[in-house]
Amino acid sequence: MSMRYELYYWPGIPGRGEFVRLALEDAGADYIDIVRDTHGNRGGLDAVGGGLRFENNTRAPFAPPYLRAGDIEVSHVANILQFLGPRLGLAPAGEADRLWCHGLQLTLADFVTEIHDTHHPLGPGLYYEEQRAEAECRAAVFIDARLPKFLDYFESVLAAKPEGDRWLVRDGCTTADLSLFQIMVGLDYALPNAMASQRGRIRRVRALVERVAERERLASYLASPRRMRFNKDGIFRHYPELDSTA
Repeated sequence: MSMRYELYYWPGIPGRGEFVRLALEDAGADYIDIVRDTHGNRGGLDAVGGGLRFENNTRAPFAPPYLRAGDIEVSHVANILQFLGPRLGLAPAGEADRLWCHGLQLTLADFVTEIHDTHHPLGPGLYYEEQRAEAECRAAVFIDARLPKFLDYFESVLAAKPEGDRWLVRDGCTTADLSLFQIMVGLDYALPNAMASQRGRIRRVRALVERVAERERLASYLASPRRMRFNKDGIFRHYPELDSTA
């Protein structure tokens, strides 16, 4: 009997919830995106917020996304994907490989945090316009030092694999591959100039991105209205003044 999953995340942005959606969509899983699929945005938003209050949920997560599967609730992207991977056929078989995959997912989570902080270095409590000067400084450091460090790492992961460079772990697509895809397309939107300057050094990562986009169910999802577009309210935001390679 198949499991119906419930995904709880904020409306209007792909955000961190999209990393979970990609896995569910790629696997053709039966799931409800609570804000988008039930009661309209208002009722769905109330459901998301209600799950964060301890009077309603004695194991309330700190923040979305969180996932419910029957009587199991899981929060944090990497934790959710570690839970979903084996159930959706998006995890390697052995324990050592699953732990390696989870470690890659945690590294990708660190990458996402640093990407977010390029436009909100002082924190989400202030509007971008209130920290623009600091953001320009932070983005310059990110583009110069941190962006190539992360990209080179994942290029090296692929290059070092004895099974070949098609996927990050062994010889099959995992949740980590889907998450790396989302980060790469998000960065192409947010920092197109900076990413263009890196293209020659990440041939394997670029090929993986194309490979993920061609997966049958995912390609259908990416072309559908269900796939939310990047915007200036999410993790990946395009501010031209931050996108410099100088």
